[in-house]
Amino acid sequence: MRNRMIMGIAGSFILISILLSIYVNQNWLWFTAFVGANLFQSSFTKWCLMSDILAKLGVKN
Repeated sequence: MRNRMIMGIAGSFILISILLSIYVNQNWLWFTAFVGANLFQSSFTKWCLMSDILAKLGVKN
């Protein structure tokens, strides 16, 4: 359950930041890069900050 939520949150963050970069300011693309970098790093380290946050919020694995 938590992995599906992480993918949904990451995808939402990316789509929202792209829309914000188009309509508000291009600097929102830095947020897109941050999300992508975190996804990339979690594939190597098997650690994800969003997973820890969701666990503290009570979302079961």
